[in-house]
Amino acid sequence: MEDIEITGIEVESEEVNISEDGNLVHIDEVYEDKPNGTALQKASSELSLHEHKESAGDGGKGRMGERMVSMGLITEDQLNVALQEKKISGKMLGEILVDLGFIDDDSLSLFLAEASGFGVFDPRNTIVDGDALALLEKNVAIQHQLLPILLSDEEVHVAMSDPYDVVALDTLRRYLPKNLTIKQMVTTSAILSDAIDAAYGYASSIKGILEELEEGGKQKDVVSLNEKEAFTHPIVRLVNALVFDAVKLGVSDLHFEPEDNFVRLRYRLDGVLYTAQILHKQHWNGISQRIKIMSEMNIADKLSPQDGRFGMNIGGREADFRVSSLPTVHGENIVLRVLDKSSSIMPLGDLGFSDENMAKIAHANSKPEGIIIVTGPTGSGKTTTLYSMLNEINDVEVNIQTLEDPVEYSLPMIRQTHVREGVLEFADGIKALLRQDPDIIFIGEVRDKTTAEMALKAAMTGHQVYTSLHTNDSFGAIPRLLDLGMKAGMLAGAITAVFAQRLARRLCRFCKVEHTPDAKECDILGVDPQNAPTIYKAAEGGCMVCGKKGYKGRVAVVEILLFDEELNEVVARDKSKAELKAVALKKGFKSMRDDGILKILDGVTDFEALAKVVDLRS
Repeated sequence: MEDIEITGIEVESEEVNISEDGNLVHIDEVYEDKPNGTALQKASSELSLHEHKESAGDGGKGRMGERMVSMGLITEDQLNVALQEKKISGKMLGEILVDLGFIDDDSLSLFLAEASGFGVFDPRNTIVDGDALALLEKNVAIQHQLLPILLSDEEVHVAMSDPYDVVALDTLRRYLPKNLTIKQMVTTSAILSDAIDAAYGYASSIKGILEELEEGGKQKDVVSLNEKEAFTHPIVRLVNALVFDAVKLGVSDLHFEPEDNFVRLRYRLDGVLYTAQILHKQHWNGISQRIKIMSEMNIADKLSPQDGRFGMNIGGREADFRVSSLPTVHGENIVLRVLDKSSSIMPLGDLGFSDENMAKIAHANSKPEGIIIVTGPTGSGKTTTLYSMLNEINDVEVNIQTLEDPVEYSLPMIRQTHVREGVLEFADGIKALLRQDPDIIFIGEVRDKTTAEMALKAAMTGHQVYTSLHTNDSFGAIPRLLDLGMKAGMLAGAITAVFAQRLARRLCRFCKVEHTPDAKECDILGVDPQNAPTIYKAAEGGCMVCGKKGYKGRVAVVEILLFDEELNEVVARDKSKAELKAVALKKGFKSMRDDGILKILDGVTDFEALAKVVDLRS
């Protein structure tokens, strides 16, 4: 008997048992030779997602209606009325429940997503990719109830009312490039139909929306828009398109900078700012108001700095945005920090640490108590490294508690607490955490004497403590803590390791070009100019993969200072930073400069990129 596997459901080609109104039926006819004629497809044409999932998920034992009753979504009486109406109208049970007003579309979508195991599609918080829309014409999308929402090199995300509709999936595959994986998301037929109309009815590209704004007449104020109107308003679509473009490119920050007669939008990509768009000043009031509404800021206050936050589903990818507004002489300057959950929490091995540094990290993580400090300026990847380290040791056998301002990414099994000024400060938060029986504590940042004292006390009472600090290098952590009022005797023995790191641009592996270093470069590399090695540099003009920049992504350049008895003795005697460094160098300490040079020799980065983040002078 041959097994056929389609979108995660395994059925047998000789017979299929499918639930119809909760009862099992037998399908004898099998279409083995026709591409669209499997038994599952025949069944799918007769059944809704709801009944199909019941048979596939629990063998037909629990009907959809009965499950909804047990979950408290509907009553037994409401189910009986809906089943009677189903016999008369032949409609799907979920659709009938919505039509009768027993549940709403949102509740049905959540139920279907939970029952099917797929993600839920919410058009109000999802930005649709214009490139994905271009895959299908509107009539095909309507006919098969498909809405492509994100297209990448490896997969396409698509919203469906029935993710098991094999005919629709086969149709979609005919329009897709080969080797793309389809990722289904679930919603109701009504929500999907409205979303298809909204997505295909208006321009979704930045260029198209700007042309529409230039040609169109007076638009309704974005402040007075209701939920339905927001889908169609060009300013709302423009903000969505700009945000989508940034996330898809891997941008870390968006800078909206008003000038006299125009607004400059700059993206920070791989640590470097570049101009992405020049917008007419007449659109800025609407754009800034829309961003502030999304961020729950006060739109009437344009004279005070404000902070906000919002989350969006970017074509199936969850992303958060931290927003800051600052009044300037030309209007409010607004910066969005992108917190892309799908790309920012990575395994330690993907961050670019050398084998030697990975061994040092493993050694530091193995210590049962003490403080591990990651230092560096804003944007140097401190939080990413700390999260990756926590993920490395995250296990059901340990209790990890965090205090963050704000919580940037949600981590499974880790209890994360958001610090709020005037409500829950770091010092009080640490006291509260210590009463939660933690094994490991993560403190977002040591900013003052009280927080530093509490962190030290936690480390001295048998806890592992992870935190960050703003210093230029790993040796600067000790003087900084002393400046905060810590005593040298307390620090000695309490600190396990201090990391310092920067992020250097990574060479595009598709277009990097070979380069022979000159005498000066050989001196930096510490090699003989007469026997200069072949290294790489960025190709001028780059390629399509790297956006013609020559670089793609960033790599961590790191130094790790592991403390032992000898170094603790230097700290306890309150010796200078220079003396501490001298002892560490004798013990084989490798600086960020050394780590960066290794990455140049390995062809990961080049002199130009490294010189922007690390002092290469001896």
